[in-house]
Amino acid sequence: MKIVIVGCGRVGAELATNFDKAGHEVVIVDLSTDAFDRLASSFRGSAVRGDGTDEDVLERAGARGADVFIAMTEGDNRNVMAAQLAHEALGIRQVIAKLNDPVRAEAYADLGIATLCRTGLMIDAINTYLGLPASGLAGMLAPTGQHPGGEHHRQEPGEAVGVGVPTGQPAAAAQPSQPSAPAGLTQEA
Repeated sequence: MKIVIVGCGRVGAELATNFDKAGHEVVIVDLSTDAFDRLASSFRGSAVRGDGTDEDVLERAGARGADVFIAMTEGDNRNVMAAQLAHEALGIRQVIAKLNDPVRAEAYADLGIATLCRTGLMIDAINTYLGLPASGLAGMLAPTGQHPGGEHHRQEPGEAVGVGVPTGQPAAAAQPSQPSAPAGLTQEA
């Protein structure tokens, strides 16, 4: 199985190491090269420096065609963005986003993204240890719905997609100015 993990924190690195030991093809993506120091010295997978919310980075990392995509960064927004990108743009069917906020975890599960809610897991672990009943917060939520209007991601030739430009208008109608990057600045994958 090919597994892509965005976020090489403690949990992401441990997942990558365990999946690799089990014989899976593993790609792990992180913004920081230093994060890869958390990987076991025996790790045989690929470690890619880059932004897991950037489609080009994920394409260069080989995410398209992956069997599983797991977004494990510290930011709920980054995880949701990466998971949506993996599901909608790269066509990955098994997508999991780690979220801290239980309300958001439930909302995104309703929108078709499996979510792992760290808050629910931790509360129930503490309650179990103390002999208390479960909190009722789900730790893992399977996708229960579908992202409404997913078709807006598909653009017809000649159509513009941008702020203040209605769908169906010619591309020439949308000419937002693009700031230029400072000289010498490039994005690594």
